[in-house]
Amino acid sequence: MTPSPALRERLRFLARVVSRECRHLETTDRRVFDRPFTVEHVHALEDNIAEAERVEAFVSRFGRLQDSLGDKLLPRYLEALGEPVGAVLDNLDRGERLGLIPSADHWFAIRRLRNQMVYEYIEDPAVLCNALQNGHEFVSTLLQTAAVFEAALTKRGWLDE
Repeated sequence: MTPSPALRERLRFLARVVSRECRHLETTDRRVFDRPFTVEHVHALEDNIAEAERVEAFVSRFGRLQDSLGDKLLPRYLEALGEPVGAVLDNLDRGERLGLIPSADHWFAIRRLRNQMVYEYIEDPAVLCNALQNGHEFVSTLLQTAAVFEAALTKRGWLDE
């Protein structure tokens, strides 16, 4: 199936956005996790505004990239293939079947973590530290997924023009 010019342009736009978000997340990830991130770091965030802003940037960029890949790019890619676009879990299952994401269950765990970090104010320093460490560990999955999407879009010639 050949996607419409409008859909191809949307895919190119999303690919550019994802590429930029990857660069920003990589930079912030390096800055926040340049040394082991501990509960003591969480306690110090209240007094260390610069570090608190870096942590906030990490959470925001992590969530934004996860959202761009799973909630924006994946459905448009499926649409371009002529696949049905449905509920998030259905789209993730199709994405796994097509080799775009490592596993729907794994991706859903990343989504839950994103929701926890973004929408729930975490008061327990140990819980926040653990959530941030888990987010840091998932960064490579997000970056690899972005690379898989870029390769798939390129292979189909949908990034040309």
